[in-house]
Amino acid sequence: MRDETKCLHSGYTPKNGEPRVLPIVQSTTYVYDSAAEVAAVFDDPTKGIIYSRFCNPTVMAVEEKIADLEGGVGAMCTTSGQAASLLSILNICKVGDSIVSLPTIYGGTINLFSFTLKKLGIECIYVDSESSDEEIKAAFKENTKLVFGETIANPALKVLDIERFANIAHQMGVPLIVDNTFATPVLCKPFEYGADIVIHSTTKYMDGHAVQVGGVIVDSGRFDWTNGKFPELTEPDESYHGVCYTETYGKMAYIIKARMQLMRDFGVYPAAHSAFLLNLGLETLSVRMRQYCENAQAVAEFLEGSDKVESVIYPGLKSSPDYELSKKYLKGCSGVISFIIKGGREAAARFMDALSLASNEVHVADIRTCVLHPASETHRQLTDEQLKAAGIDGGMIRLSVGLENVEDILEDVKKALDSI
Repeated sequence: MRDETKCLHSGYTPKNGEPRVLPIVQSTTYVYDSAAEVAAVFDDPTKGIIYSRFCNPTVMAVEEKIADLEGGVGAMCTTSGQAASLLSILNICKVGDSIVSLPTIYGGTINLFSFTLKKLGIECIYVDSESSDEEIKAAFKENTKLVFGETIANPALKVLDIERFANIAHQMGVPLIVDNTFATPVLCKPFEYGADIVIHSTTKYMDGHAVQVGGVIVDSGRFDWTNGKFPELTEPDESYHGVCYTETYGKMAYIIKARMQLMRDFGVYPAAHSAFLLNLGLETLSVRMRQYCENAQAVAEFLEGSDKVESVIYPGLKSSPDYELSKKYLKGCSGVISFIIKGGREAAARFMDALSLASNEVHVADIRTCVLHPASETHRQLTDEQLKAAGIDGGMIRLSVGLENVEDILEDVKKALDSI
């Protein structure tokens, strides 16, 4: 099946006389006929479901759909994108380990990596994407366990050279984890370019309607965890009956360990109703992404022609330094545009206050146009040096173009520009 069909049919196929629409299984528990059967599921969770803290039929259908869209062997939903980021790393990192990340990532992720992971004894080493391969490799240590980047960075909108960073990661014996939130599998499939693990904040385009917060981790099943760097996957897990994940589960070792060990202990699993709402968003994802891209391209070109705008950051513009990368990796550049207003923070605030159609809100990738000032909102916890490294200027505005008629969006933007 192609993406448009997968969005509608993957994950759930009704049998004769069953509901056409994915049912909501609103239950925390599941009944078995004997203690032996329950014990068998505890020994191997792939044999059944015992508790909705780490798996539920409705959520599992959505997980299967997302895995199919990304081309992975399995997926695990979480209660937020932040939870997905955290668990994707804790699944292979422990106290004393380090990770390598690009600095042009979401502000909340920078905070997670720079402060919270540090408290847990995991070091984050940031590398500039413009550095040479040799300079990037020099940042690795013996304890480095992964490389992390975003397909389209939020809000710097830098396009990740997935193939290059996958090659570097693999040469160093570690996986590449890619946050594919802004692109979604409709615009980019990172596994096709060598990425090993993909995560999403499903709160964004996958949901699209701003009705539920969620995340997901998808496993490509292609990374060789038996290279000696990942003993937690290749040696017996004392916390789970001594199971050896690579021996028992093969190419699904990573995602099964995440569920059996981390989801069991952290319990950040979404409710069935949240997954049901996410599935409604996924059903129209392919159609929506095309329109987001079309609308955003028109708005970006308009902003580029304004004498009140210092610069426009959108990979779909021919003037973008990432234009060629966008052509290589993306089928469209999403609906998010970053641009810098002349006059700095004050002018940016006046522009935002003058908008009437676009909502000023801490959200992005919605069906409705919304706007945000990263330096004083989502990234306000960063230092000036971190803001610069993340590609954020004081006058930068992040505009998430929605699905309204593009002429109405343009009129709103023009009116706001006229006000400054």
